[in-house]
Amino acid sequence: MSQQPIRYELIKKCKQTGARLGIVHTPHGSFETPAFMPVGTQATVKTMAPEEIKAMGANIILSNTYHLWLRPGHELIKEAGGLHKFMNWDGAILTDSGGFQVFSLSDMRKITEEGVHFRNHLNGSKMFLSPEKAMEIQNALGSDIMMAFDECPPFPATFEYMKASVERTTRWAERCLKAHARPDEQGLFGIIQGGEFEELRKQSARDLVAMDFPGYAIGGLSVGEPKPIMNRMLEYTTPLMPENKPRYLMGVGSPDSLIDGSIRGIDMFDCVLPTRIARNGTCMTSQGRVVVKNAKFAKDFTPIDPECDCYTCKNYTKAYIRHLIKADETFGIRLTSTHNLHFLQNLMRQVREAIREDRLGDFREEFFEKYGFNKPNAKNF
Repeated sequence: MSQQPIRYELIKKCKQTGARLGIVHTPHGSFETPAFMPVGTQATVKTMAPEEIKAMGANIILSNTYHLWLRPGHELIKEAGGLHKFMNWDGAILTDSGGFQVFSLSDMRKITEEGVHFRNHLNGSKMFLSPEKAMEIQNALGSDIMMAFDECPPFPATFEYMKASVERTTRWAERCLKAHARPDEQGLFGIIQGGEFEELRKQSARDLVAMDFPGYAIGGLSVGEPKPIMNRMLEYTTPLMPENKPRYLMGVGSPDSLIDGSIRGIDMFDCVLPTRIARNGTCMTSQGRVVVKNAKFAKDFTPIDPECDCYTCKNYTKAYIRHLIKADETFGIRLTSTHNLHFLQNLMRQVREAIREDRLGDFREEFFEKYGFNKPNAKNF
């Protein structure tokens, strides 16, 4: 039997919290976990060069199947030699299935057993995405980690709706496995659904683990539910996932959730949050949330974060960055994006170090206190 293209190596567990320190090995290199994956939706992390992302310590990024299917098209990317060559990224790439984007077009789509009929958000043309089509696109893109096509149910949803959705996601996962044309070169992850219902999470995990995917994701969280519900679902679900395979929590990128997810056994995270909030001047700092375009920073000639050693903080002031963003200059967004992405990569380095030293629980308390998450009505992102 050939070796799986994706392999998880457990290094140690934190004695204080049970969090996992590990390495995920892929055809395009390895990365340490827990890890935050910057999102390059359209084959680029917004405003950033691949070399800059790599220099921050990120060895895996995420790209979007749906958007790349619409433009420039998966066949063109295949002709270019695959997504790695097309975008000049030599690290690992994870592609989502396109399901989340399709299901977010709720007023323009219809779910059937075969797949989802919807309208192209760019030109309104009729389109159809199925498990087989999602595999065809991702096989053409050549990502290291592909995601199974699943239904992304809304929050809140009734138990009956969620049960039918979970069962359909399981059937679609089976079809994805059958349609996956390059299993020796690309790893396919299953996605555990079930919303806030423990019974359905258990059913979904049991069914998907039986299919022996090389990795597993938890979907349907960070979709509007309160943080305590997300943490409770993680506490319940991660023990149902294989110890010897990567565990990926989809769509999570706020600092508190990255730490809390790591404590609950998650290895991989992704989110558009750092670059999305950067575009309106919101920055993550060691002292908490800073909205640099606010008037109070007009004459502030200090860095965004005095404790940060990123390119932005070493070279530019809040006053200058505020001016750029107010003047709608792209360089301002590049600077805030650089800072936020660096901040999260550095945070995950600190999380890994805390696991190594068996003190992640203490680190969480210190970070939450400093960041202001412990205060009543604390502002999050």
